[in-house]
Amino acid sequence: MSDASNPHQLSALVVVHNEEEILDDCLKRLAFADELVVVLDRCTDGSKAIADVYADQVIEGAWEIEGDRRNLGIDACRCEWILEADADEWINEELAAEIKDTINGAEHDIYDLPVRNFVGGVHVEHGWGGGSFGKNSYLGLYRKGVKQWGSSRVHPHLTVNGARGPDLKNPVLHHVDRNISDMLGRLDWYTSARARDLVDAGETGAGLGTMFRKFLSRFWKIYVVRGGWREKHMGFMIAICGALYPLIAHIKAVEDEMPLRRRDQDNGAAEE
Repeated sequence: MSDASNPHQLSALVVVHNEEEILDDCLKRLAFADELVVVLDRCTDGSKAIADVYADQVIEGAWEIEGDRRNLGIDACRCEWILEADADEWINEELAAEIKDTINGAEHDIYDLPVRNFVGGVHVEHGWGGGSFGKNSYLGLYRKGVKQWGSSRVHPHLTVNGARGPDLKNPVLHHVDRNISDMLGRLDWYTSARARDLVDAGETGAGLGTMFRKFLSRFWKIYVVRGGWREKHMGFMIAICGALYPLIAHIKAVEDEMPLRRRDQDNGAAEE
């Protein structure tokens, strides 16, 4: 049980949506934390039963905005330090020990965690990071109050107001997808959520030609600059999905916005 007066205690935070197949593997590796908080977002599977076994706090609700549910989880944490992990991420013993050592001697407020990515159980090293379809690190260990998520459905921006320390050395083990079909399904979900964000923000004005040029530049950056080619067919798929993400999101946003434009036009004609 956590003691909020102890400056070296750690809350682990996991936000979940229907993750019963992988949640146990994640949560059991967080037993080293002084408190475990699990936020269940519209879960209709067995995630709650698994969370109840491990968590000190289980929070249930429905949030359309990813940043809102993550901020609520942060607010619920009672320890001085917070570790954020997703249900498909494992914190192994070496990283757990490094996290504890970092907290005990901390001179900074927030730390980057390196990520080792796996697809179908195979380590895929190259091509990730710097975009919106994968990550090679993230700001996952921090003092409570120094990190806040923005209001977006997918990949919300971060606001950080503390001193950033050196990256930790041991990686989070990130089981990104089971196979290519999962990867394509994730692309479909991400682009739909991003499209709704673009419509809400009124950011659908870029032309298709501009977005296609962005597709080409992103593919080159992921496949060539970041070495995705080293991963053979999997690196090609990462590059294709990463490059398609903004292009498909833009096309979906334009499609979603069309009924709104027609409605506004009809209302304007009626007023005349």
